[in-house]
Order: sequence, then C-alpha cells, then structure tokens
Amino acid sequence: MPNPKRKMSKTRRDKRRTHYKAEAPALSACSNCGEVKLAHHACPSCGYYNGRSMLIPKN
Repeated sequence: MPNPKRKMSKTRRDKRRTHYKAEAPALSACSNCGEVKLAHHACPSCGYYNGRSMLIPKN
C-alpha cells in the first residue's frame, strides 16, 4: 500500500475539512394543522402529507 511521503500539516488538513459542516434539517409548516415538521415528511401531530391523511398519529 502506498503511504504519504511527507506529513500533511494541520493547516492543509483543516483547509480540506472546512466544507464538512453540520446543517440544520429543512423545516416547514404543516398545511393542515400549522405545526413545524420535516420537509417531505408526514406531519407527526396530525398525520397529513400533501393535503391527504397518510397515517394516524399516536396521541
């Protein structure tokens, strides 16, 4: 297996890693009840997605 010829400096390593960032999930309001939910997911409080009832919530 090939190995690096020289030690990679901390600066060079960190420059490469600047793009690895944690992002907040995309949130949107439910069109049926107005609760905040994950985008492209059924609403956990009312069970609606895209104007239709998809699941029965566990409340």
